[in-house]
Amino acid sequence: MNKDAKIYVAGHTGLVGSALMRGLERHGYTNIVTRDYPGMDLQSQVEAEQFFQEEKPEYVFLAAAKVGGIMANTTYRADFIYENIQIQNNIIHFSYEYGVKKLLFLGSSCIYPKNAPQPLKEEFLLTSELEYTNEPYAIAKIAGIKMCESYNIQYDTNFISVMPTNLYGPGDNYNLETSHVLPALIRKFHLGKCLEEKDWDSIRLDFDRRPVEGIDGQNKDKEILQILSKYGIAIDGDKVSVTLWGSGKPMREFLHSDEIADACIFLMNEIDFKNLVRINKVEGEIRNTHINIGTGVDQTIRELAEMVSSTVGFKGQILWDSSKPDGTMRKLMDVSKISNLGWKAQISLKDGLKKVYQQYN
Repeated sequence: MNKDAKIYVAGHTGLVGSALMRGLERHGYTNIVTRDYPGMDLQSQVEAEQFFQEEKPEYVFLAAAKVGGIMANTTYRADFIYENIQIQNNIIHFSYEYGVKKLLFLGSSCIYPKNAPQPLKEEFLLTSELEYTNEPYAIAKIAGIKMCESYNIQYDTNFISVMPTNLYGPGDNYNLETSHVLPALIRKFHLGKCLEEKDWDSIRLDFDRRPVEGIDGQNKDKEILQILSKYGIAIDGDKVSVTLWGSGKPMREFLHSDEIADACIFLMNEIDFKNLVRINKVEGEIRNTHINIGTGVDQTIRELAEMVSSTVGFKGQILWDSSKPDGTMRKLMDVSKISNLGWKAQISLKDGLKKVYQQYN
């Protein structure tokens, strides 16, 4: 990409999109196009096409998506499959229609089968059934991968797909109803610490910034305590506990969002679809051309919780509700493909957590 090339970042306010914005600016790109909702509804075919007609971007990073943790995926199954397919269908198709030189589609590690061997290799895609709790989201992302591959094969486009591991960083979603595990842990332990210290000013500030089910910092102490208890943050006398879903045994890998941005910019500049076909071609078939992005290192959710609580400074009790689902037991990415292409992660989880909590707090 030339430094003045017109680059469209779809989903630029989200975790990955905002990291891409920072990364592109850090690398000296000066012609970045964005469009906020409700200024443009990416689910609308009419509005999406109008945008491509007007802007005619040369490069597209497709980071727009509806995302969430186990609770959100379980509750809003229809929304997750419908909205994600609508968004990616529009952007991928109109990128073809309006001559985009290259598109990078961001998926998720949940595309892999529930019981796939570990670590997860790209060729494990579609070899057995998915984890039920996030099946609709996973199917939408698999459709995006196959759409990119199919347009490349039929129309000779240059669309590539990357599958990042679990991400965290500035701009993360800390909504207790819909957040992923790591930001949820940060917020829960932060609020637990505030309860330990009887720091109601900080609790109210947190609720004013991020209301929970309509409860903000203006509500009464009793109402705030009730909603905290609903999400597992409880106080009994001077003792504070945080209850987390599942057994704590599942293992997860985490990558800082600034790292996924650097990896995507590297791939956009250095790797084309034809390169991936040469790597993956088997008996005339073109499949599994997507690229895993991660650290190649994981830890249990219990270890993660202890690491986050230590970083935050929470000293109370951590409890586990084993009646709640664990999700997939392990999702470690095999990152040998991207490593062989010339990119490796640099930020350790410990250092990344410190940085993120400073930004949260």
